[in-house]
This record gives sequence, C-alpha cells and structure tokens, in this order.
Amino acid sequence: MTLAVKISILFSGIFLLTGLVTGAWKYAKIMTSDERKAPVYVDIAHRNALMFSFAALVIGTLVWFSPLGNLWQVVIVGIPFFFFTLTSANQISEGVKDRTDNIFREPSLARNVFMYGLVAGEIGCLVVLLGGFVYSQFL
Repeated sequence: MTLAVKISILFSGIFLLTGLVTGAWKYAKIMTSDERKAPVYVDIAHRNALMFSFAALVIGTLVWFSPLGNLWQVVIVGIPFFFFTLTSANQISEGVKDRTDNIFREPSLARNVFMYGLVAGEIGCLVVLLGGFVYSQFL
C-alpha cells in the first residue's frame, strides 16, 4: 500500500470522526433549540464531513491504481485533502460562532482566490487520478 493510499484512508477516518462528532453536536443543538433546528453551519459541517470521508475513500481507491510515482501521488491526494480540511475547519468555526448568514454574502478577494484554488485543485486532481485509473486499467 502506497503512502498516498494510507494518507487517503487516514483522512477518510478523520473526516468520518468529524462527521460523527459534528452529528452529536448537531443533535445537541437541535434538542436545545426552540425551533428544534441546528445552526446552519453546524448542519453544513456535519454533512460535508461525512461527504469528505466518502470522497477520501474514492480518492484512495483511484490513487491505488495510479501510474504516477509515490511523490506525485502524495501531492495529488494532498491538494483536495488540504481544501477539504480548511473547508471543514471554517464551517465548524462558523457553527461555533452560531453564524446563520451566508459567508458568501459579503465579497472578499481572499475568499474568491481560495474558492478558485479549491475548484481548480479538487477538479484537477480528480481528473489526474481518474485519468491514471483509466490509463492503467483500460489502455
């Protein structure tokens, strides 16, 4: 098993644990809320952590078949995990603040740069991994 696959499984476990902990937090907020609702970003953090856990397993499976060298595999899996981690941390932070407004409402150059990097990094890395899988398994 390559280092990139091990990293993917590790991040899958970390995100699954984050999803379970934020799920317990979400339930506690629901039970103490007059409206029986969790704060918006607590709900988002919970769902995204579970989604990121699954995505990390898919990435780990694709990198398993990658024809790239070990260093490139680690770089390719590291980019989406970097963005997944920062996104999760930000959502948890917004949940702790009990923020209910859309964080994208106010324009921000830093946020726009981050989002363009996230889109390019996540999609680009998946295209490389998927292409590597197709190359090694079908061509």
